[in-house]
Amino acid sequence: MLESGCKAVKEGVLEKRSDGLLQLWKKKRCILTEEGLLLIPPKQQPPPQQQQQQPPLPAEPAAKIKELHFSNMKTVDCVERKGKYVYFTVVMAEGKEIDFRCAQEQGWNAAITLQMVQYKNRQAILAVRSTRQKQQHLGQTHGPRLRSASNSA
Repeated sequence: MLESGCKAVKEGVLEKRSDGLLQLWKKKRCILTEEGLLLIPPKQQPPPQQQQQQPPLPAEPAAKIKELHFSNMKTVDCVERKGKYVYFTVVMAEGKEIDFRCAQEQGWNAAITLQMVQYKNRQAILAVRSTRQKQQHLGQTHGPRLRSASNSA
């Protein structure tokens, strides 16, 4: 995502519930962009003095970085606010659910939801434009033939 020129909309730390038997909460460095959410293991975080600048992508293998692209995301469900945390679930298109938590004041669930809605709106607008262009193109190529056929009848 960031390699393609998407700017970071929000950065910080989220806790993700692991898929394992114990379902422990693991901290992940997160970068929210206009295209989706990058999850980076915390050991790949830059030192604190570099965090004020635009952080470079880690030099670790891409397999360690998990990308949740909005095209594969279905919803963001706010599960509950409990104590200092807000718990929410990202539901992917294939039905997979990924649980997160963060401090209530960080507003990650709202930021992710807003970016996802904006992404889906952009995709819908592009789809409508594409359909209109195809219809206009078909109208231009088939239009004269249809008119001449109706005039000869």
